Amino acid sequence: MTTPHLIYFSDPMCSWCYGFSPVVEDIRRTFGRSLPIRIVMGGLRPGTETAMTEEAKLEVANHWVHVHEATGLPFDGSGMSAPGFIYDTDPAARAVVIARRDGEEMAAAFLARTQKAFYAEGRDVTKAETLGEIAEELGLDRELFLTAWATEEAKQETWRDYAISQRAGVTGFPTLVAGPNEEGVYGVVTRGYAPGDQVIGILKEWLERIAA
Repeated sequence: MTTPHLIYFSDPMCSWCYGFSPVVEDIRRTFGRSLPIRIVMGGLRPGTETAMTEEAKLEVANHWVHVHEATGLPFDGSGMSAPGFIYDTDPAARAVVIARRDGEEMAAAFLARTQKAFYAEGRDVTKAETLGEIAEELGLDRELFLTAWATEEAKQETWRDYAISQRAGVTGFPTLVAGPNEEGVYGVVTRGYAPGDQVIGILKEWLERIAA
């Protein structure tokens, strides 16, 4: 894509990405399809196999307090409360990748809905059942979605996202990148959470410079 667009490196089980979700919606409302957003899965904790300890759960929940204080978004910790819960972010990330096959707008919608399901509704988004329910809520065929989600091809496609993120030098999420400028260069809009008015202001200035 050579026209101005955004690349959003994110993860459906990243609490600060959940906090950033209203900002992404602000961007979409402000610029619409004139500034497309490409969703790339960053890979927060893909392939984790060890169950969380109670101490680890408390540490994660403490991070959630900071996100709530900064954004006002609700949190329900029951999504990771089950004994033996494994904080593997790959299943949910792969679901976003499958949703992306129906377009970037569907990918953004699936990402935001998965974040809300995990953080605000306390649903376990590492489970196929939950991801299938989300797909159905968004108008996708549940069985076809889960069949595609379970394939080796889907797994490889998702890990390619992680590799793109690593090659781009992304070290934390959310990371929002804009480009290309007149020299074909991409620039970072924000590394980590930033409020909507700040991000919108940066993007407006950037688009004005391109237009000039």
